[in-house]
Order: sequence, then C-alpha cells, then structure tokens
Amino acid sequence: MVGFFACMYYAALRPGEVLHLRQQECALPTLPETGWGELVLTGSTQYTGSTWGDNGKGLEDRALKHRASRSTRRVPVCPELVRILRHHLDTFTCGLDGRLFVTRTGEGRRPVAGGFAGPVSGSSYGGTWRKARVAAMTTAEVASPLARRPYDLRHACVSLWLNAGVPATQVAEWAGHSVAVLLRVYAKCIAGQEDSARQRVDAALGT
Repeated sequence: MVGFFACMYYAALRPGEVLHLRQQECALPTLPETGWGELVLTGSTQYTGSTWGDNGKGLEDRALKHRASRSTRRVPVCPELVRILRHHLDTFTCGLDGRLFVTRTGEGRRPVAGGFAGPVSGSSYGGTWRKARVAAMTTAEVASPLARRPYDLRHACVSLWLNAGVPATQVAEWAGHSVAVLLRVYAKCIAGQEDSARQRVDAALGT
C-alpha cells in the first residue's frame, strides 16, 4: 500500500485513479532510473455496488472524471515517486490486466487464477490508512482532522504544488480540475502570497 498512498501524495491521484492504474501507464521508460517520470492516466475504477453498476459487479472502470471516454491525463512523477513505483513493480505481481494494486482474493473471498482478482477494496486501503495514522502520529494528531482520510493526501499534493508557485492552470491540468474549481476549493491555500508575487514581478521588471 506504500505505492498506493504515494500516488495520491506525490501525484494528486484520486483513489479511483490509483485503483485503475495499470503497469503500461507507468512502465519504462516513463519511469526512469533517476529524475522525473510521467504517468498517463486512462481511467478511474469506482465502487458502485452490484445494484447500481453497469456490469452487475461492485465496481466498474470508467473514464477520467470530467473527461470524455478514451481521454487521458498526463501527470508528472517526482523522483521520490519514481523510486517508490519502480520498487513496487520490482517487488509485487500485477493483476492479470496489468493493474498495479490488486487483492489476492475476489469478491466474496473467492480465489482466482494466479491468486489475484480486482482492485483492493475501499475498506482495505481505508483500514490500512487508519493503522498507519496510529503508528506514525501522536495521540493528539490521531484525534485531530490531520490526514484523516486517504483523500487528504491528494489535497496535500495540490496544496504543495500551489504553494510552490506552480501556476494554477498547470496544477488544474495535472490534478484533473477545472481552474474555477481549483481556485474555489484551494483559495485558502493560495491566499497570502502577495509578497512573493510582488517579488516575482520585481524580478521580471528588473527592479
């Protein structure tokens, strides 16, 4: 699950996008031995419940959020995430469809060929995250809202990009947001940067 959570924290992927991630979307040479790499996202795997899904199962693969079917989204992979994903690919067996993060049993705990079924369940990665918080944080931090949900890792990544000075249009493209939604949701994150903005204008004017 280290690679699962790292994709959310370092590349701002949604949980469904991580569940959908295939080996061919991050295979070499897009993950170099050193330096930056790239993911080319092709879809999202959503838990719908067998009653509501189109395929009669509890989950289904869909297009990326806010994108047409067959659309892709390119996301940069920082060197730390490159290292983590390369280790994951070298250490663990992918699913039969190339999916990176899979469970060893199918729905209802039915064994499947090769010992692997579909993506890990929400309860599985959610439970792992809760255990990780208890192991890594102080008692006060565990009781606080800090990183309460795995999805908060995505928020942390987008906030980091904005605070690092990456233009909002670029952050929106990487994160799969519209610029309007990005600025509305993360307004508090980018507020209070007037001084640094003035310094950049000064530098551009040569003053």
